[in-house]
Amino acid sequence: MSQLMIVSMLIFFGLSVPVAVSIGLASLAGVGAANLPWLVVAQQLYAALDKYPLVAIPFFILAGNLMEAGGISERMVEFAKSVVGGIQGGLACTCVLTCMIFAAVAGSSVATTFAVGAILIPAMVRHGYPAPFAASLQASAAELGVIIPPSIPMILFAVSTDTSTGELFIAGVLPGILIGTALMFYVWLYAKRNHLGKRDGEGRLPLWPSFKRAWLALMMPVIILGGIYGGIFTPTEASVVAVMYAVVVGKFIYRRLSFRQLSGTLHKSVVSTAVIMFVIANAGVFSFLLNRAGIPDALGVWLAQLFDTQITFLMGVNLALFLIGMFIETSASIVVLAPLLLPVAVKFGLDPVHFGIIMVVNLALGMITPPFGVNLFAASAVAKVPLERLIKPLIPFVGVVVVCLIVITYWPALSLGLRDLVYAK
Repeated sequence: MSQLMIVSMLIFFGLSVPVAVSIGLASLAGVGAANLPWLVVAQQLYAALDKYPLVAIPFFILAGNLMEAGGISERMVEFAKSVVGGIQGGLACTCVLTCMIFAAVAGSSVATTFAVGAILIPAMVRHGYPAPFAASLQASAAELGVIIPPSIPMILFAVSTDTSTGELFIAGVLPGILIGTALMFYVWLYAKRNHLGKRDGEGRLPLWPSFKRAWLALMMPVIILGGIYGGIFTPTEASVVAVMYAVVVGKFIYRRLSFRQLSGTLHKSVVSTAVIMFVIANAGVFSFLLNRAGIPDALGVWLAQLFDTQITFLMGVNLALFLIGMFIETSASIVVLAPLLLPVAVKFGLDPVHFGIIMVVNLALGMITPPFGVNLFAASAVAKVPLERLIKPLIPFVGVVVVCLIVITYWPALSLGLRDLVYAK
């Protein structure tokens, strides 16, 4: 049964059937092969979605879209430019820093790509940066949207493995800062080497005036993350607070959010949510059947025989996840693979939270690697640059993130130090 499911799923992938549909059809094949009642499909579809933490997903998606429509992301860009825009290559650094700030609310890399890229990609092109470089940078920096908390993939990992969402969130802070800092260092070197960005400081506001214009926007991540770790509200409740804050600031203070825009934003958020939930529901049936067939235990025995140390296990898993992320959407990969791999990782002595960060960071690379990198498609659309022209300037960015992934993988304290401090018993 399990072999039939996996083979049929791969065949559907090869035929370019959408990921969620491929998983669903493979699951139906598995139910038929196992002679289970078809009611099991409906039960498991419902069970996969009947989890309270998943409520946060539509609200974080909506919050990110409201920030874009309500002018909040624009104020964040102004502030980031006032901080780092004065150096050579400052506009490219502004792109990374803005994505880091925006990520602390949105939880979605695609939303970050559109919200920040719509402002900064044209600005970088006007300042002489090659359009393919600007688009590749935006796609890579937007990856921070799923690494710096709150993060939708982290919520999915937590739900799939019964891991604490709050602990995953706090564990993602320092890895996200590491990747953001490394990206800024690279673009600064790139600008120096190619004599770009010497006029990036033109038109930027001084730090204090830009802070006064943006302080309400900057308070958004402070309120959300501070509320979570201060014990004021849960991550799920924080998603609702983020939406309400974005509506109040965008509509009544910045006066940029009209009722017509609100309707369009709600529609876009519903569509995005439906796509993710459809993946989760189908992956839930798939995971149920694999568990019933004893695949997790068999996989654990096989991996234990294949790898004899934690170092080699992590090396093999990272390579496999990198390749999987290139072809399968991040949400589907996490929901299907996390329940299978985590028990094995625990046997090798890994902390579940640390392993969750490794999975999220690694699979996030799939968002910027061909052939199915969603951030690449989004940045290509914003920049109006053909996708194939983004590949060459993208390679160094992938290299930077891979180096950071290695550090995150083999230095657990980077992820767990802050977690242990905040959640000290």
